[in-house]
Amino acid sequence: MIVVTGGAGFIGSNILAALEARDAGKLVVCDRLRSNDKWKNVAKRELADIVHPEQLFDFLEANRKHVQVIFHMGAISATTETDGDKIAANNFSLSLALWKWCALSNVRFIYASSAATYGDGSFGFDDDWSIDHLAKLQPLNAYGWSKHLFDRRVARKIQQGSRKPPQFAGLKFFNVYGPNEYHKGGQQSVVSQIYPHAKQDAAYQLFRSHNPQYKDGGQMRDFIWVEDCVDVMMWLLDNPQVNGIFNVGTGKARSFIDLASQVYKALGKEPKIKFQDTPVAIRDKYQYFTQASEKNLRAAGYTRAFTSLEEGVTKYVQHFLDRPDRYK
Repeated sequence: MIVVTGGAGFIGSNILAALEARDAGKLVVCDRLRSNDKWKNVAKRELADIVHPEQLFDFLEANRKHVQVIFHMGAISATTETDGDKIAANNFSLSLALWKWCALSNVRFIYASSAATYGDGSFGFDDDWSIDHLAKLQPLNAYGWSKHLFDRRVARKIQQGSRKPPQFAGLKFFNVYGPNEYHKGGQQSVVSQIYPHAKQDAAYQLFRSHNPQYKDGGQMRDFIWVEDCVDVMMWLLDNPQVNGIFNVGTGKARSFIDLASQVYKALGKEPKIKFQDTPVAIRDKYQYFTQASEKNLRAAGYTRAFTSLEEGVTKYVQHFLDRPDRYK
């Protein structure tokens, strides 16, 4: 049995599709479906159970002998969320409780961290998870802080020789895009947000740069196709000896202009880009550049190449966004 927290969410539902494709066993989702179309993310999957987060530990205790792996993707992922208590409870305390349960129950634990832990990138994007290096990082928002807090707790536990799961891996996802993100509203990838504008041959407004080092639309991110993220996790599943905290990004930063233009090109249209001021509320927390170091992941033995922005965006637009059935 494999449990995926946040399993009805974006990355979680893509994990389920990959697990089902490889006939990995009974699949259990822990998530809140609420009243939107989030259920469609898992509508094609054969699931053993859907567990509400409040019942998760009762379920785990009842199935302690059967659970082999927990993919912990569940979190409050909105970088604009300001309720610190809510974020700490969901993103730190729950993660810590799951770590302890997996350690005591001999269950493998693979969890989502985030590139938001790097803050403005002043200290680089090296996935060195030593105590001293992690202490230097300064996330720009509560979401990034909560993910960073858990990474630091994991690193400290390992340093102290505390009991740990038989396999643990924290994954610092960079800017992920792909199918099944539609329930996220304003937190969807820019690809998904641009698509309806490009489809209508209308202009899309990117944020204007407020940093003289970057031209408008020249802000850069490490954009990664969701299937590449899932492939890394399937590789971890096949290599239980691999432990640590790893970046999951392509290692190649690209501009928002590149990204936006490719959406139009995937539809056979000329790009139409305009600019608007970055909202004042997030302007001082805005990242102008992110680029993953692949050092740790490659050193651990992962060898597959990552999908290029052109290939990934084209695949997303043509195989999902521009079809009647957009779901994986």
